Amino acid sequence: MRFLVAGAGATGGYFGGRLAQAGRDVTFLVRPGRAAQLRRDGLRLVSPHGDLTLKPQLLVAAEIREPFDVVILAVKAYALDQALNDIKPAIGPDTMVVPLLNGMRHIDRLIERHGEMPVLGGVCVVATTLDPQGRIIQLAEMQELAYGERNGIVSARARALDTAMLGAGFNARLSNTIMQDMWEKWVMLATAGGITCLVRGNIGEIEAVPDGAAIALNFLAEIASVAAASGYPPRDVFTTRARGMLTAKGSNFAPSMYRDMQGSAPVEVDQILGDMLGRAHGLDLETPLLRAAVAQLRIYQKRILAAAAAEASATHGG
Repeated sequence: MRFLVAGAGATGGYFGGRLAQAGRDVTFLVRPGRAAQLRRDGLRLVSPHGDLTLKPQLLVAAEIREPFDVVILAVKAYALDQALNDIKPAIGPDTMVVPLLNGMRHIDRLIERHGEMPVLGGVCVVATTLDPQGRIIQLAEMQELAYGERNGIVSARARALDTAMLGAGFNARLSNTIMQDMWEKWVMLATAGGITCLVRGNIGEIEAVPDGAAIALNFLAEIASVAAASGYPPRDVFTTRARGMLTAKGSNFAPSMYRDMQGSAPVEVDQILGDMLGRAHGLDLETPLLRAAVAQLRIYQKRILAAAAAEASATHGG
């Protein structure tokens, strides 16, 4: 089974690297700058499960000559439109597309471009970041990848994908409830990202102040209400786990959105929070904490993009 991993950043680089380490046929589709870096230094993982450096197979846009069996789409949501153009030649009549993006908007975009048939559901649970040297740093031991048909059927092709994923150095799971899984991850991401960015603190810092835990749980209740009204009420086991994570004393947990904001990097505000808010409006649900978080992050996003544009203009002018 031939894998094309679109994106060799923190997520795609991690899971694609483990698949390649396990002997799977993996090619990475990357931008020219990342390709040059990987050719020079190799794909480097720094992980509690063992470090890895390998010379990956690489393609850049316009170099794809034939379809792949599996396309793992692992780009940031704001890079989705370009990625959809880039992967088009890789998708044939039998290709499976496994997206690992956050939220749900990307599923609609994939179906619009490629139809219902190629698009599976996918969920990853991993805490990784790309350091200034281009290394993928795993921040915690969790490393799970779930995938499955969006209609819940355990098809022959999904079983074949599962066979290829198993034993590749991470927890792989074929799911017959992948849409529920995706919605629950979205609920957790939106809640953790929204609350930490809104009040500018990690989970332990929020819990440590008066009313901090209550505000976090209220945020969770707002997001869960949107999921429930959309037909995917969070399951009890998820809710119990989420409440525990959001109120854990002394926790230094900070989701990637908050880490990105702390590093003055762009954030997936519209894809993770804005889309959720739009669905809440469409369902006539009141979500004041979510609304405040979206406004705050959109202000932040405009500010850093304006600063980046000004810097680029100054550099070009010089």
